[in-house]
Amino acid sequence: MLHGIDVSAFQSSSYDTSGLSFVFIKATEGRSYVNPRLSAQTKHARDAGLVVGFYHFLWPGDLTAQAEYFLRHAPEKAGDILAVDWETTSEGTHASNADKDRFIRKLKALRPHNRVVLYANRNYWLNVDITSYTGDGLWIADYVTAGKPRIKAGWRFHQYSSEPHDKDVADFASKAALVKWAKDV
Repeated sequence: MLHGIDVSAFQSSSYDTSGLSFVFIKATEGRSYVNPRLSAQTKHARDAGLVVGFYHFLWPGDLTAQAEYFLRHAPEKAGDILAVDWETTSEGTHASNADKDRFIRKLKALRPHNRVVLYANRNYWLNVDITSYTGDGLWIADYVTAGKPRIKAGWRFHQYSSEPHDKDVADFASKAALVKWAKDV
């Protein structure tokens, strides 16, 4: 199992990369927010030789505009992973299942050379999701033992802790296997 983290503007641009194989970096949210540390956090990850993923916090409404906004700001590089963060917004709303699915399909159409995964917490996966559409894979949040999320579905990434920051594992035999999966779209 490979170790990684996910970072946003709440984390430093010089986060600790020791022992990590990958990082997911928050790029955008809705149609108006860009992580002010995106460039610096991306450079830090690339300098450390990590597999890099970017995520967009999905809001309800105008999915095409959100997808285009995300892709305008998320660097375009073969082998990078794109993710949609599907959860409750600060207003207590969330994108519908159909919207989540359309957003993933739109990203796959606009960036056919990048893997696209769905990030959802266990509650969303078990109680909100009705389509089980994850694009190229599921990134599940369930704060239990690393690599042991309490779901039956196959998963690629597991966020297992948020202390002191979001920690993840990836279900790949080696970093080389992760790199191959990310590039072989």
